[in-house]
Amino acid sequence: MAGNSGGPWGGGGSSGGGGNQGGNNGSGNNGGGGRRPEDPQIPEIDELVRKGQEQLRVLMGGRGGNGQGGGGRGGQGGGGGPLITKGTIGIAAVVGAVLWGMASFYSVKTEEQSVELFLGEYLDTGLPGLNFAPWPLVTYEVIPVRVEQTENIGAGSRGSDAGLMLTGDENIIDVDFQVVWNINDPALYLFNLRDPQATIQAVSESAMREIIAQSELAPILNRDRGAITARLEELVQSTLDSYDSGVNVVRVNFDGADPPEPVKDAFRDVQSAGQERDRLEKQADAYANRKLAAARGQSAQTLEEAEGYRAQVVNEAQGEASRFTAVLTEYQKAPDVTRKRLYLETMEAVLGNVDKIILDQATGEGGQGVVPYLPLNELRRTGDE
Repeated sequence: MAGNSGGPWGGGGSSGGGGNQGGNNGSGNNGGGGRRPEDPQIPEIDELVRKGQEQLRVLMGGRGGNGQGGGGRGGQGGGGGPLITKGTIGIAAVVGAVLWGMASFYSVKTEEQSVELFLGEYLDTGLPGLNFAPWPLVTYEVIPVRVEQTENIGAGSRGSDAGLMLTGDENIIDVDFQVVWNINDPALYLFNLRDPQATIQAVSESAMREIIAQSELAPILNRDRGAITARLEELVQSTLDSYDSGVNVVRVNFDGADPPEPVKDAFRDVQSAGQERDRLEKQADAYANRKLAAARGQSAQTLEEAEGYRAQVVNEAQGEASRFTAVLTEYQKAPDVTRKRLYLETMEAVLGNVDKIILDQATGEGGQGVVPYLPLNELRRTGDE
């Protein structure tokens, strides 16, 4: 019983009377300060430490490593790691399921769409809301489809010479414009364009150079900006559609078209001279139109007066001829009467506008019909006034 008696944690000594295994001296006593078998067994410090470690393993889910320890099973070696229990497996499964669900479920905003990939190949397009993509076989990428993006082409976009273009009449012009676009097919956009921004910039610049090369300088600066903008938007969209890019051109902003900076002042002088020339030409045209209209009016008036005079003379001649014919007819019928009538009418026409005084003959002997000094002409003139 002495060999099996343990310490406070139960049986800490070695079996079979380990106290006698030490070096015994010749007198038969335990050497080196050893205890006697009948003395009470005191646990050693390292044994206490070992027991504490075993208890800690048990609390952490493991088992004791000493075959004779009170908290362990017999026949198992010490120093083993934590054992896997059913509870540990369940917790691990729940945690794994939560992590898998977090990796598989995702949400898409209203201005976005997602592209789902099965082992790297296109599978489906996710709509706004909650979507499911079983990870790791299915992955996804969320793409903003309604967000408008802007590409600046011209001055300040890629250098000072980026907007210099050659017109159809061999003039150089500096063009600055913007292309506003968004995504209408995220799958095509994701798989067919390696660098979307660079592609849109290159297509827009190429289309603008084509349009400018077919136009002259003056219309570009003055009146054809709206037509150029519409044609540019159509050409860029058709080119991107031929690439199956999934890009939609929202609008094109034509910010400006100016001559290059080194010749801008001289170009403005030329433009001012051209405008002054146009102004003077318009003034000359207006003066010519006024004079021409006045001359045409005067000509028409003269023609009308001549026509009226001709008609008047012809009518008078015809009237005189008709009157003469009528008088001749009457004269042939009654010559004396007609001759007297013609005489009277002639005298009436001759004397009608002549100042005249008619005096009757004096009546009686020695009488005078008129006072000699009476100013009859003045009296007549006074009476007329």
